[in-house]
This record gives sequence, C-alpha cells and structure tokens, in this order.
Amino acid sequence: MSTLLGQSIIAGTSAAGTSETFRAVDPATGAELEPAYHVLAPADVDAAVDAARAAFATYRATSPSQRASFLRTIADNLDSRRDALVERAMAESGLPQARLTGEVGRTSGQLRLMASEVELGEHQGVRIDHAQPDRAVPAPDLRLRSVPLGPVVVFGASNFPLAFSTAGGDTAAALAAGCPVIVKAHNAHPGTAELAGRAIADAVAEHHLPGGVFSLVYGSGNDIGAQLVGHPQVKAVGFTGSRSGGLALVEIAQRRRVPIPVYAEMSSINPVLVLPGRAGEIEEVADGYVGSLTLGSGQFCTNPGLLFVPAEADDLVAAIGERVSASIGQTMLTAGIREAYDRGAARLSASTVVAAGTAGDGPNAPAPIVLQASAQELRDNPSLGEEVFGAAGLIVRYTDLADLEATLDSLEGQLTVTVQTTEVDHDAVEQLLPRLEELAGRIIVNAWPTGVEVTHSMVHGGPFPATSDGRTTSVGTLAITRFQRPVSYQGLPDALQPDAVRDANPYGLPRRVDGSLER
Repeated sequence: MSTLLGQSIIAGTSAAGTSETFRAVDPATGAELEPAYHVLAPADVDAAVDAARAAFATYRATSPSQRASFLRTIADNLDSRRDALVERAMAESGLPQARLTGEVGRTSGQLRLMASEVELGEHQGVRIDHAQPDRAVPAPDLRLRSVPLGPVVVFGASNFPLAFSTAGGDTAAALAAGCPVIVKAHNAHPGTAELAGRAIADAVAEHHLPGGVFSLVYGSGNDIGAQLVGHPQVKAVGFTGSRSGGLALVEIAQRRRVPIPVYAEMSSINPVLVLPGRAGEIEEVADGYVGSLTLGSGQFCTNPGLLFVPAEADDLVAAIGERVSASIGQTMLTAGIREAYDRGAARLSASTVVAAGTAGDGPNAPAPIVLQASAQELRDNPSLGEEVFGAAGLIVRYTDLADLEATLDSLEGQLTVTVQTTEVDHDAVEQLLPRLEELAGRIIVNAWPTGVEVTHSMVHGGPFPATSDGRTTSVGTLAITRFQRPVSYQGLPDALQPDAVRDANPYGLPRRVDGSLER
C-alpha cells in the first residue's frame, strides 16, 4: 500500500495541520486504522480557498484540449493506483474488492467522459445572433457562452469513497467547467481520499497548472464545512449526504452576503410500482426486489425503500419474505450509519413485519428487514415514507389505481421511481406518467434503481428533498452546467471576442447561429 501521510493537500503541498487528529475505523472489526489524520486550522482552510481563487484566472483560460488532457491524466493516475485505492477503501468502508474495483473504473471513466464533453463543448451553450443593421429597429450583435463560476467546494460522500468523493462526479464536473476545487474529505475514508487527492495533485503538477486548482482538506465536526461554504471566494458547493447535513449547508450559503448555489443530494426512498400485470411474475419480481434492496447493505441513494404492490398480491409478498428471511446482513460503512439504520428500522416497526434476515459477522452488519402497510396507512403516517439508509423496505399494498395515485401524490420528491409493468398495464402507465415526472428525476421501467449509468442522458437528481435543486443532475455530462453561468456579449469587437464565440469557431463547438443549430 502507498505510504499515507495523514495530511491535507493545499495547492499541491502537504499541510501538517494542528495537533488534533482522528483515525479511520474498519467497520468490519471496529479497529482503528493508521495513520492519524491531522485537522486543519482555520487559517489553513482559508489558504486553500485563497489558492483556488488565485488559480482561477489561469485555469478558466485553458483551452478545451488542455482541460480534457488534464482530466484524462487524473483518470490515468487513478487507474495506475487502483490496487492501493481498493486496498485502503476496503479497510475503511467494509465494501468488497469487486465493488471497489468497479468503482475505481467508474471514477476514471466519468473523468474521461467529462473530458470528451469538454472537447465537444456543448456545455458552453454557444449562441450567436449577428447584427441586423438594416432592420426597422436595428438589432445588435449578440454572442453567448457559459463561463465557470469560480472555486467550488465538494464534500466527499460516505457511501461511495471514490465515485462520489475526492475524484468523483462533482469534482470531475467542476474541473470540466473550469473551476478549481477544494474537497472536504469524508472522515470515514480519509486514506482513500488522500490517495485519490494525490492522483489529482500530481496531474495538476504534470500539466503545469497552478497548485490551487485542487486542494484536499481534513477537519472534524461541522466547523470546517461551515467555514468553507461561508468563505466569500467560494462560488458553489457539491454535496452528497444526509438531509440534515445538506440543509445546514444550504442555510449557510443563503445567509452569506452573496448567496451561492448548493447542489445537495440528500434523501430518496425510490418507490417501485408493481402494476397488476407484473405482479403475477412472482419469482422474477421477488428476486429483483430483494437483490436491489440488500445490495451493498442497502447503502445506495437509489435503494428501493418503498415497493407498491396490488392489495391481493399475497403470493408475491410471501416470496419476498422467503428471500429476505434467507438473507444475511452485510457490513455497513460506519457505526453511525448502522445506528441510524437501527433507529429507522424501529420507526418502521409501527407497520407489520413481513420478514427479517440474519445479522452478519462483525459489529455493523444488521439484518435486512421488510415490513408492510396499506396505502392508506402510509398516507395517514407519512413517517413510514421517510428514508432508512440501509436494507430496510416497506411493501405498500394499494387497492386500485386511484389509491396508488393518491399515495404517490403524498410522497416527497425522489431521485427515481420505477414501474414494473407488462403490456396489459400500458394504459395505467400512460395515466401515471405525468405524476411520475413530477415526482422523480429518473423514471425506470422493468429494471431496478440501484445502479446509475454515467452517460450523457442520465439524470441523478430530483425534486426536493431528493436534491436541493431539482433542475440539475450530479451524474452525466449535464452535471457540468451546475458550475457555470451564461454571459452575453453585445457589440464586442471581433478582436476581443472569446474564442468560443468567434465566427471562425476555432474550437469546433456546436452552436446556435442566427437561430439555427450548426456544428
């Protein structure tokens, strides 16, 4: 394993921090891991943000090819350090080797996807309307592109120590947009963060960029997060975590003299609707549901917390119960997450238990559990529809389509909603579709929600409280636009026009010119 220093990285330089330290804990055994990680002093945190601001002018001016090459170097660095990343992440998260090996590939893959998008340049949103001096009321020359916001703070996520953390999707999107990034490492996997952080810092140096393009900082408690989000030079925030944590950051950002956007992914129970035609396919639906519910100990933001089935689907519920009874708990990411799972499962116990599995080995591997309630009971007791992060599911029995619709209308915003259907249900799906569009950012048919493909068409976002801004996504190339804003240039002389909006189009960007799309 690569040597870990237990220090933050500020603008390419290791920062010793204060005498206050913390250690990662192996959730499978409860053992503390070396080394100790040093908490940064407030002045050092400010230095990281100041370095990002100083680097912004140079970094934002990089060409698409320069920025794309930089992103690909980060990806190459991660791939070359895969074994060390996987080894440390296994110790810090309790996740299996195969899962983490795949996560390294996803992390490097999304960086390369962002690089391709930077070269394509659609995210710049270029529009040109040439002057019309002969019009009755002359029209000026107008040109539009999107520009980067400035330094971005990214908070590492607990459940994806790679793909949603230091070098993860938010970091990739912000760097692709032209924004320097300061990552607040998640304290559950600081060693993984350090290894990934060095991969980025090394790429910064290799491309002769200012060191402030990337910093990685460690801190305990909420103070460092509040300081980062409140810093006047920070222009946007990416966060994946709890609703309470996300809303706290939103509140800080809105109290600033100049408020900034916080793109927080927070809470989702991802309802699955089993329509009558599909409810008869018992084995396939039961296997798919329980596999999705228990995958990774249920620690996915797209875990299917609610399963709607017809009231008469006794055989399907029984088949689900059999599979859950045979399941064994897997290690959860931290003791704190396991404790929150226990509290959530206890809250759900107000409904009827269908089945519970067996606890796994170690201190943090609780048994999966599935309970059931009627649609009316869910409407009467909305707390049954609150997220339980882990392998706990609620089966909701509905009497007819109207009962299902009324219950869907009572739910909060979601990342996903899934429809399990056959051709005989298509009229019902057509009737439900407008509601589903209002409810979630992604609508899935005859698959399961635990899995997010990193592509151009993916939306990993949704109405509040799934995210703090349902107009955006944190996965896929559209994520870049969160860290940009449009600027229009009126009457700017040719010699002063940015390359992106010149008539010659030196970068070969897709554009809308005088109302027509061209490439």
